[in-house]
Amino acid sequence: MNILQFLLILKAHAKLMLLTLTLSVVLVSAISVLLPKTYTSTASLVVNVRGADPVTGQAMQSQQSPGYVATQVDVIRSQNVALKVVDDLKLAQDAAFQQQFQRDVKAQISIRDWLADTLLKNLDVKSASGSSVLYVIYKSADPTMAARLANAFVQAYIQTNLEFKTQPAKQTAVWYNLQLSQLRNNLEKSQERLSNHQQSEGIVSLDEKLDIESTRLAELSSQFVAAQGQTYDSLSVQSNASSASASVVNNPVIQGLKGDLARSEAKLSQLAERVGNNHPEYQRAEAEVNSLHRKLASEINTARQTINTNLSVSRQREEELRAALAAQKTKVLALNTKRDTGSVLAREVESAQRAYDQALERFSQTRLEGLAGQTEISVLSLAMAPLFPSSPNVNLNVALSICFGTLLGVGLALISEMLNRRVRSEYDVMTVLDIPVLGVLTAGKKPRRSLRGRCGLLAPNRPTLDPEKEPMICIP
Repeated sequence: MNILQFLLILKAHAKLMLLTLTLSVVLVSAISVLLPKTYTSTASLVVNVRGADPVTGQAMQSQQSPGYVATQVDVIRSQNVALKVVDDLKLAQDAAFQQQFQRDVKAQISIRDWLADTLLKNLDVKSASGSSVLYVIYKSADPTMAARLANAFVQAYIQTNLEFKTQPAKQTAVWYNLQLSQLRNNLEKSQERLSNHQQSEGIVSLDEKLDIESTRLAELSSQFVAAQGQTYDSLSVQSNASSASASVVNNPVIQGLKGDLARSEAKLSQLAERVGNNHPEYQRAEAEVNSLHRKLASEINTARQTINTNLSVSRQREEELRAALAAQKTKVLALNTKRDTGSVLAREVESAQRAYDQALERFSQTRLEGLAGQTEISVLSLAMAPLFPSSPNVNLNVALSICFGTLLGVGLALISEMLNRRVRSEYDVMTVLDIPVLGVLTAGKKPRRSLRGRCGLLAPNRPTLDPEKEPMICIP
């Protein structure tokens, strides 16, 4: 079949094709008008894949955007979110839904689960390619209900996302609260043991620098060293004659007596030159000199006795300080042993205090995280009640019916032609009758020449005619 035959068949069955096209358009238009109208409402969300912790303020690790957004799409379509929508809108208490549930549902299922499944069938969630924007689309026969349910899914999703963040923090805070009680008891017991030890052993402070006994030991050590030095000095003075003479000479009393003696001897010498030994003045001067000699000798003897006394006192003081220092050392050593035990108890208290402080800090942080009301989800636009239905699309259906009706009409024309084959051109004569075409006569039109010239055409696949046996007629 060539193009000319195909067009002739379509021309012959033009009425059938037109009738088929008309019926298709009318039928589809009627169905489109009679079908219940469906309204579509859309709300958009922005998912911040890289946010900051609302408690610490630190930047959180960025999530993988495609996988994270796909996860959020699945969360919106989850049963958990749908059940929140049912509870928020109180759909289970609606009389119309209750009647439909009793009429249609025969299985053992609650009305909440049935409503959630019903809502999810009309819900669609799409994500823009390469973007963090999500579109929550809901279809309903009521435009107001479509917008209401789309916004309800958005709010339920935000609430669910917030629960995902706060619920683990709340559970962790409860656990930390239980641990805090035990850590507080451990801290109190450690402090009680340390306090009892200090009271029983009489330890005022665990710091050696602030300890009175250690200070006293240091003072006794200083005094003992000073006493030893003084004893060594006294021994040196006593054993060294020159040093003893020097000490005696340096005595102020002895120095004064020596001066008086020198003056008295000078006076006596002068009197000896002027008067005789029996002269009263000479005798008085001699008696004064002798008296000064006796006083000087007495003072020197007294000074030497003082040196010996000081040496004895220094030795006695040294022995006393040595005994006191030994006793103080024994006391400080015993006190250090007790202080070491107290230091161990103090470290236990510090460890218990540190563990308690860390747990308390973590408890406070997790409790704040559990009370946080911020998520990385932001509403870009709320759903509005649509003015026009999204389906059925009458214009699109009519256009499709025209295409479908045309194809159906062509198919019916071809089928009708195959069932009732007719000769409609010279090609049909050549193919069906298998005879040559000598000429074509047209009614009311100028005769057409054969496609192969002015001579008649032979049927295809037919051997060449012998001009002597089968002559051909040419049309002028």
